[in-house]
Amino acid sequence: MADGLNWFTPDWPAPPDIHAAVTLRHGGISTGPYASFNLAAHVGDDPAAVAENRRRLREGLALPSEPAWLEQVHGTDLVHLPQPPSRPPRADGSYTATAGVVCAVLTADCLPVLITDGLIVAAVHAGWRGLAAGILERALTEIPWGRPPMVWLGPAIGPAAFEVGPEVRDAFLRRYPDLDTAFFPRRDRFLADLYQIATYQLYRHDLYAVFGGHECTFSAPKRYFSHRRDGACGRQAALIWRSA
Repeated sequence: MADGLNWFTPDWPAPPDIHAAVTLRHGGISTGPYASFNLAAHVGDDPAAVAENRRRLREGLALPSEPAWLEQVHGTDLVHLPQPPSRPPRADGSYTATAGVVCAVLTADCLPVLITDGLIVAAVHAGWRGLAAGILERALTEIPWGRPPMVWLGPAIGPAAFEVGPEVRDAFLRRYPDLDTAFFPRRDRFLADLYQIATYQLYRHDLYAVFGGHECTFSAPKRYFSHRRDGACGRQAALIWRSA
């Protein structure tokens, strides 16, 4: 699967029948703050534009089914998808062992995480609230992986841009005291490193096949939507599926 105008393929050693893609912000028809390849139906964009953008996504990637869009709430719920859902489940991650079911999450600064063991595929929406509450560790322990999976960390707000209050740092340190190195003081606030936090959590579970984690949504306005940078904006998608 080659990269396209409005998406790219993660660089990781997934098996040939495991497919993944992350969309970019250009190549669609949305206008204003959603210009142009917004894939989210909940951010105030014209529904007709979102529908056309989603159609272009399905066609451009030759997807085997409509992506299993979620109603994301910054929680820790994961949903099993033996088949494409009829309506968006309320969850922040999904997984399936069924070929042709496309797991997907939408982000605009939060960390999209794609996981596979070669049979099961999963997509996780990991913002700071979800990471602090353990959604990534839950994905590692509750999904019935047949073998240790590999993980790809997608575009998220980087450590030079993600300024948080002390309450965010405290939320992590209560659960993970060793994560103080992921927070860099800036006056009375901190710069937080989502990639370091996620990698730390993965390593705690002896999972070292971790890839990605190098692109900052905030600092690439021509490439990615960023809620922290722009306020009202669209969302890019991270998708993963297994072919038959």
